[in-house]
Amino acid sequence: MFKKRDKARLAGGDEAMNTEFGGHYRPNISQSPSSNTIESGRSGRPLIAKRTSQRSSNDSIPEKAATEDREKSISSSEESKLSRGGWGKQIEFTLSCIGFCVGLGNVWRFPYKCYKNGGGAFLIPYFVMLVLTGIPMYFMELSLGQYASMGPIAIWNLAPIFRGLGYGMVTIAFLVSLYYNVIIAWVLYYLFVSFTDTLPWIGCDNPWNTIYCGKIKEDCMKEGGVMDNITCRYNLTDDEIANVTKAPWKHPSEEFFKKEVLRQSDGIEEMGGISWHLAMCLFLSWITIFLCLLKGVKSSGKVVYITATFPYVVLFILFIRGVTLEGAGAGIVFYITPNFTRLGEAQVWGDAASQIFFSLGLAFGSLTTMASYNKFSNNIYRDAMLVSVLNCATSVFAGFVIFSIIGFMAHDLGVDVKDVVDDGPGLAFIAYPEALSRLPGAPVWSVLFFSMLLTLGLDSQFAQFETVTTAIFDSMPRLRVKKPMVTGVICLGCFFLSLPMACDGGMYLLHIMDWYTAGFSLMVICLIECLAVTYVYGIDRFCLHIYQMTNYKPNIWWKASWMGITPIMLFGVLVFNLYQHTPVYYETYDYPHWAVVMGLLMAMVSLAWFPLMAFWEFYNVSGGYRERFLKLLKPLRSWGPARHDDRKVSRELLLARGLVPADSEPTSRDESEMSPVPEKYPLKREPSIPEQSVV
Repeated sequence: MFKKRDKARLAGGDEAMNTEFGGHYRPNISQSPSSNTIESGRSGRPLIAKRTSQRSSNDSIPEKAATEDREKSISSSEESKLSRGGWGKQIEFTLSCIGFCVGLGNVWRFPYKCYKNGGGAFLIPYFVMLVLTGIPMYFMELSLGQYASMGPIAIWNLAPIFRGLGYGMVTIAFLVSLYYNVIIAWVLYYLFVSFTDTLPWIGCDNPWNTIYCGKIKEDCMKEGGVMDNITCRYNLTDDEIANVTKAPWKHPSEEFFKKEVLRQSDGIEEMGGISWHLAMCLFLSWITIFLCLLKGVKSSGKVVYITATFPYVVLFILFIRGVTLEGAGAGIVFYITPNFTRLGEAQVWGDAASQIFFSLGLAFGSLTTMASYNKFSNNIYRDAMLVSVLNCATSVFAGFVIFSIIGFMAHDLGVDVKDVVDDGPGLAFIAYPEALSRLPGAPVWSVLFFSMLLTLGLDSQFAQFETVTTAIFDSMPRLRVKKPMVTGVICLGCFFLSLPMACDGGMYLLHIMDWYTAGFSLMVICLIECLAVTYVYGIDRFCLHIYQMTNYKPNIWWKASWMGITPIMLFGVLVFNLYQHTPVYYETYDYPHWAVVMGLLMAMVSLAWFPLMAFWEFYNVSGGYRERFLKLLKPLRSWGPARHDDRKVSRELLLARGLVPADSEPTSRDESEMSPVPEKYPLKREPSIPEQSVV
């Protein structure tokens, strides 16, 4: 039995419909009889009180009263989601994903993880973890965010018992943002001191240099001498040369970084005072983040046109210079030659997995956040494949750059590649500046390089910090009208929280945060997330959502990855790491017991949200114990495309393609909770359009 609006349409077409609804009728769904293709009209204007779309004229599927109730059930909180904003152009989303993933993790974190774990031995588990865990989880997180247009907390309306995972993701993004901005502060300091005629890390005549500054040895060798400890000796016999005492020589760039930039103490027990030059740079970095995120993705989306593309130009120039340096070949051989004996070490596999997760941004909530601002019909599969592959390629390319420089440094100091510098977060701030000092017009190249590092860091920080603010604004929509003030308060608070890492012992605190917050907890959250989506929510339903958005049906490889390969790999790495657990250390420094416990607590704080929020959700839902548990495993009525038009398009698309029965409607759990999607999707027939495979 047709409703009033259907009778009006049959009687007088769109004009009659417009008259019937007081001029508020706007057709949203049209079907071309020739192509049998559904097209959606995106007016961008939500109509909550009245249904404002029509079925196609040849659509004879009867509507039930529950459909109209579902339309009216969209709450004011969902209406506020429509004011979240969105990408000005779709290319801004792609560039933002590239900028987020291709960041300091590629040119700063990847090289030192690779150097620490034996060079080529690290690349094998790195590629294995990329294919079997990284790409599948990257595709999953982007798809969830785009389908529901929700942040990492609200996205778990798909199964509320797992909402704590969203809070855990936001917590990780928050903690990483704290120390990530400290690294950006280092970059700013290097950038500022590069505006000079002679770079300050050239030579050994500066107040911070020690008697072991490597430039002394280099000058001695140029004059035909041999260093015996710290004395340059000449005309020695072969026997005398074999018996000289080798001193622990350091390059000027290493002494500049540790003695002048960080003013590094001997341990975390000696935090010392604040280095005010770093504190001012840290304050400036937080101001920059505030200004770029002042208007959300509308403002940060414009910045990425430069920040996501400029780094590749500078990296290519440094690559050309690096491979032409004497001794570069030894560094590259170390980089690409695997030491198979190290593949049996849990630390190597754990670091490879954490690097994939850190670099791609998995379990940070940032991918879900960025994808939530997409148009519903964006080709998310294309973006996922493009960005994940480009991210890996950039890491590998940056490895060639830095290891060619390390090979040169090894030749220059007369030591093995593995003994050039101590592995650690500061590796990139030693090797890259050393290469820059060898270029003609070094200050100019230094300005360009650290400008590049700045853009890489800001890109990633935009996405991480946008995750935190989006979670706050999605949870408390009324704060959106005060977004500049709220964002400013959050940035100011983060500045004070990160200030201890600008002290003399700040490097030890930064390293312990990087060790624990961006490793074990990331893999645990990803493992639970994968199992929740595939087994609790349902792999068929999830694949159907991807099909609705992109017209692609994920094939057996994706289902096998999400249901078996990815969780098994993650579980295996976790067990392997727990079995061969290695407490945090920095270079030759072993952390005290209380510092290790502090690091473990940092890791646990993001994981503790899962049981706490599960208990909270269980406590606040009605019914008996079994009934409560089952309710929390099902989607809330607010789950589904957040935008009103997309929600209707999704439903109509399911019906038009015969993927759900015509008489199916959302199942109710109780009067206040109703899911907008069917509990099951029995396939009546295969889609009428040609099926396309995605691998």
